Amino acid sequence: MTKPLIVGDAMHELAQTRRILECLPEEHMTWKPHVKSMTLGGLATHLINLLNWQVAIILYPEFDLSSVPLRREALKRREDVLEEFDANVTQIKKLLAECDEKSLAEEWTLRNGDHILQRQPRAIALRTFGLSHMVHHRAQLGVYLRLLDVPVPGIYGPSADEEGK
Repeated sequence: MTKPLIVGDAMHELAQTRRILECLPEEHMTWKPHVKSMTLGGLATHLINLLNWQVAIILYPEFDLSSVPLRREALKRREDVLEEFDANVTQIKKLLAECDEKSLAEEWTLRNGDHILQRQPRAIALRTFGLSHMVHHRAQLGVYLRLLDVPVPGIYGPSADEEGK
């Protein structure tokens, strides 16, 4: 019962994330709304990285934050963002199709070196650390688009842009 719910949830959220990424204005990829904010391209690239983390949640019993770079260089072109996003989604779909209820229930650990941040079933880690984390940054991206006056697609219903407001 868990697997169909997780797969359906993941596929929905991934499809909605792609809709936002399709709207990226290349001329603004270095723009950021505040000095403490990521650039538009940096935020889009972070969404790609979160897919890599989702792959790691499915494949490995733990993820060590100390083993990955804090920030990778931001992608500069929408086409590059979409290409990497689509490749990662294809991999996630394949991995989810191959996993079973037992592997989704296994303990998964998030650590930073020797410091354990979380221990939880893989299914919950995928939802919280993977999907919810992605949804959070996808919403940030929607705000960036609004501030740049780029039409924002609806995610869980029509947006003001789709309704013509």
